[in-house]
Amino acid sequence: MTIADLIASARNGSQRAAGRLLSLVESERRDEVLAVVEPAPIDVIGLTGPPGAGKSTTIAALVGAYRARGSRVAVLAVDPSSPFSGGALLGDRIRMTAHINDSDVLIRSVATRGHLGGLAAAVPAAIRLLGAIGYGVVLLETVGVGQSEVEIAAVADPTIVILNPGAGDAVQAAKAGVLEVADIVAVNKADREGAEQTVRDLRAETKAPIVSLVAARGEGVAELMAAIDDHRRTDSRERRLARARAQILSLAQTRLRTEPDLDRLAEAVVDGHDDPYTAAEKLLAPRQPE
Repeated sequence: MTIADLIASARNGSQRAAGRLLSLVESERRDEVLAVVEPAPIDVIGLTGPPGAGKSTTIAALVGAYRARGSRVAVLAVDPSSPFSGGALLGDRIRMTAHINDSDVLIRSVATRGHLGGLAAAVPAAIRLLGAIGYGVVLLETVGVGQSEVEIAAVADPTIVILNPGAGDAVQAAKAGVLEVADIVAVNKADREGAEQTVRDLRAETKAPIVSLVAARGEGVAELMAAIDDHRRTDSRERRLARARAQILSLAQTRLRTEPDLDRLAEAVVDGHDDPYTAAEKLLAPRQPE
């Protein structure tokens, strides 16, 4: 099938076609796909937080809430790359089984493939593709391992940070810088002891709205959806420009890491033939035709 055929099939609900297209945007054929898809409106909601906070459970609850609104929903789980195959390690989305047979829910793991910022370089392309083939909402889950997760704010709006009661999550999240990008904070497993104290600790660390929920039972999901809707209503051109700048810089940095001159310039700095400032200028300078 041609790319145009795959797009037509994906728009008609073929998850296999959508999966093949997503594989293409993760490959060197990305530009071929992007050349034939038009940008379309799509809501991107980022979710991050420490391992075990309940991100997958919360996402499963949000998928159900958006499906109840009639939206086609895609879940992109951005996972650490396997050192062996380059594939996504966490491909088995156990928490998502309730939606596994829903043809309007697409669940996909995307390997970070060495991209140090936490988000795979293919993610912006995948989001554009999903909008073009008829998905209205993308839930973007990242691994939540620390400061690198702030990059989620470049593509998502809002960014939701999910924490648990106790265990010092609020303080640790503040130290890691994760709360700096939180548009909404969700305290999951709020039926546990210490939940109210965690909310109080968070209020001292962030001005973002704080929602308490028990995602496994669906409690607080309506309040979380309301907080998402409220946030989206206050979006502005300035915030969209900030996200675009962050996204461009992130992708540019990824490209620079693969520049063939980088190792040569690094050796020149180590050997004393160049300084880092001059080397950086050379790395950014337009390459002269040979």
